[in-house]
Amino acid sequence: MTISKIISDDKVSAAKKLIEASRRIVITCHKTPDGDALGSSLGLAAVLAADSNKSVCVITPDTPPKNLGFLPGADHIVIASRFTDKAKSLLAAADLVFCLDYNSLKRIDRLEPLVAQATAPRIMIDHHLDPEPIANVTISYPAESSTCVLLYRLLHQMGWDSRINADAATCIYTGMLTDTGNFSYNSNNPDLYLIIAELLKTGINKDTIYNKVWNTNSSNRLRICGYAIYRKMQLIPDHCMALITLSREELNEFEYIKGDTESLVNQPLSIPGIVWSVFMREDEPGFVKVSTRSTGTFPVNTICERLFGGGGHCNAAGGEFHGSLADAVDTIVKAAPDYDIYLTENLDR
Repeated sequence: MTISKIISDDKVSAAKKLIEASRRIVITCHKTPDGDALGSSLGLAAVLAADSNKSVCVITPDTPPKNLGFLPGADHIVIASRFTDKAKSLLAAADLVFCLDYNSLKRIDRLEPLVAQATAPRIMIDHHLDPEPIANVTISYPAESSTCVLLYRLLHQMGWDSRINADAATCIYTGMLTDTGNFSYNSNNPDLYLIIAELLKTGINKDTIYNKVWNTNSSNRLRICGYAIYRKMQLIPDHCMALITLSREELNEFEYIKGDTESLVNQPLSIPGIVWSVFMREDEPGFVKVSTRSTGTFPVNTICERLFGGGGHCNAAGGEFHGSLADAVDTIVKAAPDYDIYLTENLDR
């Protein structure tokens, strides 16, 4: 059994030509980068940096979560919120820009004007719906479970399998792992496991990666997640829904840092009868980050698109709310009955 080739030959050829012709490459990903955004960015950087004729850097809009700091190359990321001038000069000088794990420039926050003004051609690799025409080469397949899978497919179809060393494989596997909740959703494609087998051949230890991603916690992370479940989780059985909220004041009380609430939204789905789960985090007054998860075919991506200007996949999606935490809660609770039509086929799962 071989890995299927889903990317068209013309796109593979176009991407390869742009890469081979470039010398100064900048890789960008979305705001509040997760495992897939960082994994694809750092994985690609590891592959491209093997060519001594190329200068490769990864720029993130803001600070990556601490729990992903183990990824090879993470200590060399240029964080635009802290080093704006450096990010600006790197993008201005680039002769190729990668747009990884985002489908719209609005998702890169303060990087948006810098990328928009850059004269270099762009290559998008992404798995979100409805990509905007922001790239010279757009490799977009929403049916894929992660951008890291798409990145591997592109490298494979370019014949660059041998360039994927252990560092790159660690990053790519991490993105695959996190964007499927440890392969618990969007993970029935046999190609995923063929790709994992190839990544393992580089010498990575998937058990070690799992432990670093899921089983390494600070005391504050354990405390805030315990508090969130015990004090803040609401069950709304009429709509088979769970809701967790954390205010800015509560985050401050537990000295919250990025990554501390990673996977919290998944936990209520272990309760029989809960089909979808919502987590709302007040990152700052007037701005609420929304994360959703579901089981079966319940489409949380539709909810996030309609209510929170976001999107994602059927079982995993997110968005943002500009307003108070109370208003964000009111928005989702009032809308919940509109989605009861999707419950019947999912109640027995």
